[in-house]
Amino acid sequence: MENPILHNISLAEFSSFFPESNLIGLGDDFYILNAKLTKKHNPLLHPCRFDGYMIIYCESGSMNLTVNLKDVELRKNMMFVNVPGNIIKVTELVDQPQEDMQYVVIAMTKEFVSNLMSGDNMVFASTLSLIDNPVMAVNEEYATHLNYCNEQIIKIIQSNVSFKKEIVGTIMSGVLYLIAGLWSDTLKSMPQEAPTNSGRSRMIFDNFVKLVEEYHTMHRNVGFYAEKLNLTPKYLSKLVKTSSGRSAPEWIDAYVILEAKNLLKHSNIAIKEIVYKLNFPNQSVFYKFFKMRTGMTPSEYRNS
Repeated sequence: MENPILHNISLAEFSSFFPESNLIGLGDDFYILNAKLTKKHNPLLHPCRFDGYMIIYCESGSMNLTVNLKDVELRKNMMFVNVPGNIIKVTELVDQPQEDMQYVVIAMTKEFVSNLMSGDNMVFASTLSLIDNPVMAVNEEYATHLNYCNEQIIKIIQSNVSFKKEIVGTIMSGVLYLIAGLWSDTLKSMPQEAPTNSGRSRMIFDNFVKLVEEYHTMHRNVGFYAEKLNLTPKYLSKLVKTSSGRSAPEWIDAYVILEAKNLLKHSNIAIKEIVYKLNFPNQSVFYKFFKMRTGMTPSEYRNS
């Protein structure tokens, strides 16, 4: 087990894994790069959380990832979208000549993306869809438009014009709408229908998930999140269930279980320390919690 703890990667840390010549950015808020991911230049070699939004568009080559411990394959003309809170790792770079491995990576802080969201421009607000379906195919028409936008962003950043951040933000807003179109097509092709909900409900649900991402290791009571959102626990539970098909406790428990699984599989710390990290009163309570939701004890899962 090479990585003793799960760690969070900031945008600045993420960018440090790549040669400066490949990076084009705006401070520590936004980066775009043409990447050739290798074992040397792979910030996702170990399980981690990238504390921001990331778009990886595969122009050629192939890689296998795990996203929240689920296997995902990213091939040519496919796009992966990461939202904050996801646990991600590149499990394999498919063996092929390095010149055939080409990816466009756009990485943004939560604050940068938040400033792009106004009115109906809520591409990343569909948290449920992005968590469950992080990869989509990119057809030729969309690829042409996305490549054009990427080229314009690079030109603006490399130019001497004023208001670069605002101009890049405007172009990125268009990119998010393109991704929204792809996402809509992807979801329509799936057998299940995405739950319908109002704009306000969607916003509350998204804020609930963000709070769960931040506090799930400390608070597992719905009342805590309801208070943070100025709602009653009953109303929050109803809204979350309507918006996602899962109850609020199920969302909280899912994040706790994901955290526990990652620590059990990708660290060598003692289970009693995991119990402490996840704020359980004792090992007995943690064992019952884990087995009820996975069918296995923590020890059985670690050794499986």
